[in-house]
Amino acid sequence: MSGLIGKKIGMTSLFDENGKNIPCTVIEAGPCVVTQVRTEEVDGYKALQLGFDDKKTANKASEGHAKKAGTVAKRRVVEFQGFEEDFKLGDNVTVEHFAEGEFVDVAGTSKGKGFQGVVKRHGFAGVGQATHGQHNRLRAPGSIGAASYPARVFKGMRMGGQMGSEKVKVQNLKVLKVVPEKNLLVVKGCVPGHKNAYVTIQK
Repeated sequence: MSGLIGKKIGMTSLFDENGKNIPCTVIEAGPCVVTQVRTEEVDGYKALQLGFDDKKTANKASEGHAKKAGTVAKRRVVEFQGFEEDFKLGDNVTVEHFAEGEFVDVAGTSKGKGFQGVVKRHGFAGVGQATHGQHNRLRAPGSIGAASYPARVFKGMRMGGQMGSEKVKVQNLKVLKVVPEKNLLVVKGCVPGHKNAYVTIQK
C-alpha cells in the first residue's frame, strides 16, 4: 500500500452539505523525501523508503544514507509499497498523492496511560454495592484463579497493568479535505496518538 508519513496536528470539526457536524483530524502529511528505492533485482521486492521531518543532530550512518538522496537525515523513515508513479532517489512525495473522497488507513502509537486497573483497562464493572461488608473493593478484579489445582494463574488473565503506547491502525477513514499549499490532510474521525505524534497514512 502506498502512502505518506505525517504528523498529527489535532482535531476539529467540519459541516457537510446537510449541515451535519463531522469530527475530523488534521494531519501534516509530507512532503516526504525518497531516501531509498528498493528494486526486484537488488532487494527482491519493489518499495520506496520515505523520510520525514529533519533531524537536528544525527549520527554518521544516518547522514551518509540521506546524503545519497541529496537531503539531510530524517526523524522518521518508513517503507511503502504499491506506488504507481515512478519516483527516483531524492524526489518529494507530497500530500497531493491523496484525493478528497477516498479512504485511507492511519497507523500510529496510542497515548500512554500508565498503570491502570481492570475497570479502565478491561471494562470490569467492579462491585456494584458499596455496603454488605465491602471495604476498598469497589474496583477490584475479584478471584483470579482456581484452588490447589492448577495452583497458578493462567497466562492472559485480565488484570491491571500498563495501558496504551501500542501501535494502532484505524482503517477506512474518509479524506474530507486536501490542502496542498500547507501540506495538510483532513480525515474524518480520530487517529491514534497525541498532538505532534508521527503517523503513517496508507491508501
